[in-house]
Amino acid sequence: MKNIFFISDTHFGHANTFKLFKREDGTPLREFESIEHMNDTMVERWNSVVGEHDRVYHCGDVVIRKEFLEVLTRCNGKKVLIMGNHDIFGHRAYLEHFEDIRAYKVMPEHGIIASHIPVYDDALSERFGTNVHGHLHANHVMRDGVRDTRYVNVSVEQINYTPVSLDEILSNRG
Repeated sequence: MKNIFFISDTHFGHANTFKLFKREDGTPLREFESIEHMNDTMVERWNSVVGEHDRVYHCGDVVIRKEFLEVLTRCNGKKVLIMGNHDIFGHRAYLEHFEDIRAYKVMPEHGIIASHIPVYDDALSERFGTNVHGHLHANHVMRDGVRDTRYVNVSVEQINYTPVSLDEILSNRG
């Protein structure tokens, strides 16, 4: 059986991620030497865990500039895009690199709903007790001042720029 992985917010080729994405103390969230270094690091880490026949759900914000979609040709696996707020190009452009495009992915057999932006907490129930999402980069969904463990943020900054497996998500959820 093929493995299933999740990743989000790669922003391949987005130089402004070095300036715009900051930690609470103001230091850069992405500490790469160049766009090439960032892209190469993410491709290397992707391919270190994802095989040719594995499935990868990319939870949005793949690139900012369309020409960087080509980076995906270097990434292993059969890819599905869950659209993010920065995925603004026509579907044809994405379908050159992704098998499918979705607004979200429902995995009722695992109690998971995957999306780009975290779903409203009332949407989580016994059927969908876990929301795998991106969008928040260095942040987490909080509830009453504590991290809400029903949410799994797979933004690259949270997962060391390496896709996380479904098995790991299932074994670590709260």
